[in-house]
Amino acid sequence: MSAKAISEQTGKEFLYKHICTSAAVQNRFRYASVTAETDWERLSREHPWLLTERLVIKPDQLIKRRGKLGLVGINLDLHGVREWFKAHVMRETTVGKAKGVLKNFLIEPFVPHPQEEEFYVCIYATREGDHVLFHHEGGVEVGDVDAKAQRLLVAVDEKLSEEQVTEKLLTHVPDEKKPVLASFIVGLFNLYEDLYFTYLEINPIVVTKDGVYVLDMAAKIDATADYICKAKWGDVEFPPPFGREAYPEEAYIADLDAKSGASLKLTLLNPRGRIWTMVAGGGASVVYSDTICDLGGVDELANYGEYSGAPSEQQTYDYAKTILSLMTREKHTQGKVLIIGGSIANFTNVAATFKGIVRAIKDYQGPLKEHEVTIFVRRGGPNYQEGLRVMGEVGKTTGIPIHVFGTETHMTAIVGMALGHRPIPNQPPMDAHTANFLLNASNSAVTPATTRTASFSDPKTSSEFNPAKKSKADLPAEAQASAGCNGGMEGREKPVLLASPPSVHLPPPSQFCVFPVSPKPMTLFRKQTKAIVWGMQTRAVQGMMDFDYVCSRDEPSVAAMVYPFTGDHKQKFYWGHKEILVPVYKNMADAVKKHPEVDVLISFASLRSAFDSTMESMQYPQIHTIAIIAEGIPEAQTRKIIKMADQKGVSIIGPATVGGIKPGCFKIGNTGGMLDNILASKLYRPGSVAYVSRSGGMSNELNNIISRTTDGVFEGVAIGGDRYPGSTFMDHVLRYQDTPGVKMIIVLGEIGGTEEYKICQGIREGRITKPVVCWCIGTCATMFASEVQFGHAGACANQASETAVAKNQALRDAGAYVPKSFDELGEVIKTVYDDLVANGTIVPAQEVPPPTVPMDYSWARELGLIRKPASFMTSICDERGQELIYAGMPITEVFKEEMGLGGVLGLLWFQRRLPRYACQFIEMCLMVTADHGPAVSGAHNTIVCARAGKDLISSLTSGLLTIGDRFGGALDAAAKQFSKAFDSGMLPMEFVNKMKKDGKLIMGIGHRVKSINNPDMRVQILKDFVKQHFPSTQLLDYALDVEKITTSKKPNLILNVDGFIGVAFVDLLRMCGGFTRDEADEFVEIGALNGIFVLGRSMGFIGHYLDQKRLKQGLYRHPWDDISYVLPEHMSM
Repeated sequence: MSAKAISEQTGKEFLYKHICTSAAVQNRFRYASVTAETDWERLSREHPWLLTERLVIKPDQLIKRRGKLGLVGINLDLHGVREWFKAHVMRETTVGKAKGVLKNFLIEPFVPHPQEEEFYVCIYATREGDHVLFHHEGGVEVGDVDAKAQRLLVAVDEKLSEEQVTEKLLTHVPDEKKPVLASFIVGLFNLYEDLYFTYLEINPIVVTKDGVYVLDMAAKIDATADYICKAKWGDVEFPPPFGREAYPEEAYIADLDAKSGASLKLTLLNPRGRIWTMVAGGGASVVYSDTICDLGGVDELANYGEYSGAPSEQQTYDYAKTILSLMTREKHTQGKVLIIGGSIANFTNVAATFKGIVRAIKDYQGPLKEHEVTIFVRRGGPNYQEGLRVMGEVGKTTGIPIHVFGTETHMTAIVGMALGHRPIPNQPPMDAHTANFLLNASNSAVTPATTRTASFSDPKTSSEFNPAKKSKADLPAEAQASAGCNGGMEGREKPVLLASPPSVHLPPPSQFCVFPVSPKPMTLFRKQTKAIVWGMQTRAVQGMMDFDYVCSRDEPSVAAMVYPFTGDHKQKFYWGHKEILVPVYKNMADAVKKHPEVDVLISFASLRSAFDSTMESMQYPQIHTIAIIAEGIPEAQTRKIIKMADQKGVSIIGPATVGGIKPGCFKIGNTGGMLDNILASKLYRPGSVAYVSRSGGMSNELNNIISRTTDGVFEGVAIGGDRYPGSTFMDHVLRYQDTPGVKMIIVLGEIGGTEEYKICQGIREGRITKPVVCWCIGTCATMFASEVQFGHAGACANQASETAVAKNQALRDAGAYVPKSFDELGEVIKTVYDDLVANGTIVPAQEVPPPTVPMDYSWARELGLIRKPASFMTSICDERGQELIYAGMPITEVFKEEMGLGGVLGLLWFQRRLPRYACQFIEMCLMVTADHGPAVSGAHNTIVCARAGKDLISSLTSGLLTIGDRFGGALDAAAKQFSKAFDSGMLPMEFVNKMKKDGKLIMGIGHRVKSINNPDMRVQILKDFVKQHFPSTQLLDYALDVEKITTSKKPNLILNVDGFIGVAFVDLLRMCGGFTRDEADEFVEIGALNGIFVLGRSMGFIGHYLDQKRLKQGLYRHPWDDISYVLPEHMSM
């Protein structure tokens, strides 16, 4: 969400730190926060003014009208404050419908003053700008400030001056106080803008001869602006609404959400409740909560939340295990139900997210059965069939009752099943598999000719675009009681029109046809529409091209892409069966210059860059429509985008949207989901029904409902879930009203805002004459005791008229068709559609099969439809999941077990978890082989390359290439020679004699410098460790016996470090218990032991390279006097 309430202490801290005004702001930073754990002696030392001044104490927990509730202690000394505090702390208090415990309190200096020095000021944001309210009589008895206060609207991107404040707001203020108040209000407004406040109220503000005192303050800030304001805000703590506790699980999910590109939300309503939800999608999560409350489950609803935006399997697992942990802490006499629901996903891989949920269910299967939990699942979207199959399987294997449903079942039908209001089907019908939609039903690969014009229904003359005024006779009894009809008000009470709140100014009906500064096109997309996609979203672009192909477009709708992080190049995509290239540009200027036919921009820019890229794009006159996908753009930036769009005549869809779709013509990004859903919902050809929704996921659900109840979608737009979408419901409803092919209109509104009232006015005034079916989600909000912020930033009612219940009633009274609940939406749509067919307004056309689009290889493999031999096989590492895995061991476990480098080497080289002593031995071997000075051939080569100016990799490689039988490669050879002799039963003396007879060196024996009298300490260190820790050292003992024989002949024929490591490693592999004899011998045979020397010595070679670079050594040239020139005599003469 965006607008979040902050505590009074945080708000005042922001004000005292950052306000810039000539008015003298008194009592700066003179406040103290106290709780039940406060040490009062320490508090007095930190705030000595507590001992000398009269004080005020009040709870700081987002409680309104504290004075009227008797929750303010006034004019007390510190002793009196402590007594007042003791009487109130941890006391349960009722504020409105909310019950909560008083925990956090704020102490401030008491400011004595007469009533006439109290004033009221408030600043709040709306779509068109920021409203400044001022009243000259502030305080507890301020009353209805909306009706009484002076009001000044500061338009978006405009500034407030002291002259404006004095002239418009301070008309009833004594002259001597006007300069101080004017300066303070201007400073307050600048602070409000700079720190991205969305609401800031001070009541009262006291102005005395000494200056300005801010007594009580309430504020909200735009949390999405954290990346802009972090330096000024610091770490902000957002307290929960009064009456709802802050739970650690909520903080945990909020932290997951902050670290993820997905959306993860959790609000605990009643942890002891029996009804729990795990819903995918911001809009869908509200719909499920509505349905639960409508069916009487409000008191048992335990939580509200959502997971959406394609979370990974691990993120979904973390979310699911949190829910399951919470719901299995206390038993319920009736058992519990878990509703895993969601609309039809646009781009989330349902099977992947369900894998995370399935993991969590398996982990909690014991507690779930103990608490008698029954699970109901309904989902659709990419790969949903596999997800549902997996979910059904886990129910069978664990014994947990899990009922699984797909898109054939109405989205909220599982709620009725879970609560016992409707039967559970034994064998629910399943839609065809994803792959079935990709087979050409006509058995022809030829693209069918386009046989349709603008609409799937036959074109009608303009005289036929009147609402179906007689259709009520065909409505079912329940629908008749709840669905309004234009002109059909017989037998009903006269409609009671809801008065608009004072803060919402609806334009008069005559203004509905008046465009903003520049006119905007009524038709956004045609069959020839071309777009630029901002961002490297290849999957979305391929989805658009597949849609274009099944719609029988002549050319792809994507003309180019813009991606600032690479140079200009071309990207490969599929157009039907063949591959095509799409140009990618580094900047927008080049893209629009080279593609003048483009008039649509689809922006996948991040929330941080979306504002700048959108503002730039609107500078190009050819761009008429921009879809902004990003969620989390600060509201102040969105309003600036809207203002410029109005000036330029650009239509904005979004932010925080999946986009929109016009069947047969054009689709934005991932709208409509994957190709199977496009075909199942018949989105490849136009129907007669147009819709507008806030939610992207719910727009796809509408596609499904409309395709099952009517002849299909003509156009659908998801305007986005933010408080200020770039285009409004009314913008699109008016477009649909003026579009001949649209015969009926569907609006899926939601709690928050007042845009739906404009539709009411349009219907009443006759501007909208086509049938409008409308439902506002969020009806459950009025049933909750405390405020709940739903998934969309704009889904929060700031006053009674913004509730879903009030808006549904207003729409019903105005004459729109409004169902009793979302459950009945499909029935009402079908009834209205059938009436339009019956009276001839809609004449359904004959279906024409779409052309075949081949399935992408990657998706076919995901669905398990194909197989192919792998090019590589690996058994040591898997990086595909959420966590890196070494030989079956997650990387977190590697560190948790403190396995060290030796343990990791054991996993990656030997696929074993080696004993601790074996890991230590490996690490010791790496240490003793790390380097042996600059004179050896490998180090010498590395140094020469480094001094020749070569890079690290080249220099290291030149050194490694010298490793072989003569240098460093004796580990393998020594292990093989000694093992063969020992295994054959040959005595050490026989082995020495045989090697001498064969004229072969004994590998691992001999050293240039070290001898029996000057032992190699590296070998001694390793020998002591091996003798102490290895269970058996048969081969090492054999090698040491050989050493006794060879040193008796020559003292430097010792078992050197290479030989020692070779034979000791054979003992380790054979005797540690982790390998069979054949496995141990195989590792020696394939060269594993030489790897120890290569790995260890690489450290030394890199050290030599860095040393030469650090010493800035020049090109090496070998001196002549160190070279013996031995040329043939005839050439030297």
